[in-house]
Amino acid sequence: MFGLIWFLLIGLAAGWIANALMDRGTDGLLGNLFLGIAGAMIGGPLLGLLGLSAGGLIGSLIAATIGAVALIWVVRLIRGK
Repeated sequence: MFGLIWFLLIGLAAGWIANALMDRGTDGLLGNLFLGIAGAMIGGPLLGLLGLSAGGLIGSLIAATIGAVALIWVVRLIRGK
């Protein structure tokens, strides 16, 4: 249960950071949470492809943020914005 709470908090923080880095403003609590969780699922494998690994709390936050930024970037490419 404690692991799930940390996962959600990291996802929330990563979504918020990614929105700030990409000048998107805010998507609200649930939007940031979804973005951060999706970013975590993308960021880990993405770092793995680059031969990097992220461990611990800070590493997880960095990986999720990188994944969320990549997700925002891809969505912007698709939408043409």
